[in-house]
Amino acid sequence: MKKRCFWVSDDPLYIEYHDTEWGVPVYDDDRLFEFLVLETFQAGLSWITVLKKRENFRKAFDNFDYKKIAKYTENKYEELLQDAGIIRNKLKIKATITNAQAFIKVQEEFGSFSTYIWSFTNGKPITNKFEKREEVPATTALSDAISKDLKKRGFKFVGSTVIYAHMQATGMVNDHTTDCFRYHEV
Repeated sequence: MKKRCFWVSDDPLYIEYHDTEWGVPVYDDDRLFEFLVLETFQAGLSWITVLKKRENFRKAFDNFDYKKIAKYTENKYEELLQDAGIIRNKLKIKATITNAQAFIKVQEEFGSFSTYIWSFTNGKPITNKFEKREEVPATTALSDAISKDLKKRGFKFVGSTVIYAHMQATGMVNDHTTDCFRYHEV
């Protein structure tokens, strides 16, 4: 049996996510935005809750198309509030629209969001060497700095904890524990 990170339950969806996505470096703006949306909705909740609703989010938010989301009207916002398939948090829905607009501004300034976000790590993943659960941080000085910069650029729900989770999910940091079979694969 494969050894996995401590946080993976026996849920097949969680196992699939851990084994194929989590910690794999993402340089594609569309995927980076998708993870930003999902991490925003995850704030204060468990990741499995969001993961189980991921396809509902995909449908509700036009396949995470930030160009469409940036133009959402009040009617679309109200429609999303009625969508039982997603997490119906008013502030998080508003933040997703605001973040789509800010995302486009970052693209305009840097050429891509990927160029911007990966500039914080010089374009390469940071490989940590955590052995135990207690060693894995919820935030770092780097996630603090990125969070501060994103907020300055108008992003919402991008606290340091959300940003560190985003960094883990998109492979900016490799936080697979050293005993996990994925540690050397990503």
